[in-house]
Amino acid sequence: MFNTIRNAWRIPDLRKKLLFTLLVIVIFRLGSVIPVPFLDAVKLNALMASVDASGSALSYINMLTGGAFSYATIFAMGIAPYINSSIIMQLLSIAIPALERLSKNGEEGRKKIASITRVVTVGLGLAQGTAFFFYLHNSGITVYPTGAAAVFAAIVIILCFTAGTAVVMWLGEQINEKGIGNGISIILFAGIVARLPVTVGQLWSYFTYALAYPAEQWPYFIFVPLFVVLFLIVIWVIVFMQDAERRIPVQYAKRVVGRRMYGGQSTHIPVKVAMSGVMPVIFASAILSIPSTIQLFTGTPTEGFWAGFFNAFAPNGWLYMVLYFLLILAFAYFYMTIQYNPMEMANNIRSQSGAIPGIRPGKPTSDFIMKILSKLTLIGAFFLAFVAIIPLIYGALTGMSAMSMGGTSLIIMVGVALETVKQMEAQMMMRHYKGFLD
Repeated sequence: MFNTIRNAWRIPDLRKKLLFTLLVIVIFRLGSVIPVPFLDAVKLNALMASVDASGSALSYINMLTGGAFSYATIFAMGIAPYINSSIIMQLLSIAIPALERLSKNGEEGRKKIASITRVVTVGLGLAQGTAFFFYLHNSGITVYPTGAAAVFAAIVIILCFTAGTAVVMWLGEQINEKGIGNGISIILFAGIVARLPVTVGQLWSYFTYALAYPAEQWPYFIFVPLFVVLFLIVIWVIVFMQDAERRIPVQYAKRVVGRRMYGGQSTHIPVKVAMSGVMPVIFASAILSIPSTIQLFTGTPTEGFWAGFFNAFAPNGWLYMVLYFLLILAFAYFYMTIQYNPMEMANNIRSQSGAIPGIRPGKPTSDFIMKILSKLTLIGAFFLAFVAIIPLIYGALTGMSAMSMGGTSLIIMVGVALETVKQMEAQMMMRHYKGFLD
């Protein structure tokens, strides 16, 4: 990976893209530490310190935003509204014929869908910003609790959150156009990496607590090193699964065109096991952040139905784990249907006088490809789900709830790093390829 980055840095075009991506990350991190006005910083720090240490759903939002949520900054909503908007538009593109026609209408149709996605993103950012304001107001964080000044402060705070959502969305799109990698993934990656020192500090606090009270807290002498070992094992598994692929053999028949003979060679169609990348994890995480958004409106009840509801949707709750597992499976299959069309693949193979050995052309080939895709998707989805769930279970069993988001963070970090490196390698290969004219 480091060799790829070093080689890419030597190419002027790629160096500009890398510098632009780094500039966007710096802007994102600067916006993540600029707080909105009219808030009591001392009370905010006290409230968010308890939220961050609780391992609740709100601490999960804080992880996605790279700590911007805990400081109530202009980027406190992060990239989550844009992710939710993308999910909504992709689902509606299947359900609504007009949107489906737009999605299949080439570049012009995709631009219109992107414009609608931006509008929906701003709407969701406004809704989540309003929810976050009510949470801060009900917690006594706002400087002006009542009167005309309170109304003015509310409007300014909500508009700051909404504007921050629009700016983060714009930054992600700029990375897509002028930088390296996927904009959404890069911004998520930057936020999660920014939280790594906090995670290391939490690990160290568990260890020092055990040193201070060895007779009572001796299990942490085992839990902390075991977490580090699990961390390294999960990274190795993610890298291994990201590179794993199933190769479908294809044999092309010989054919004569003029005086030349074409075909007659054997090749294969590579299909990744983790073909959806990190997107199922990102989308499942975004969907499960909806209860925490509701919690911002209602506050954090201590008893009754809503208390049990929010406890179940906490990252260490059983309902959260089950739904997280199922949503990752569902989004993995959803992305498989978007990325691959078995009938189109079968028609392309037949049009080029090719065939899969032992399989008849046409529908049998399509059914064979679909069967392979379904099996690979199941394996890849189970891999993603287990990697995401294991740290949650570990945190619930050991009481290290603050570490419970390790699986999601690791999948996103490692997956984004590998995908970005592959994009750099592909662009370097294009620039080094001399072409048939040379």
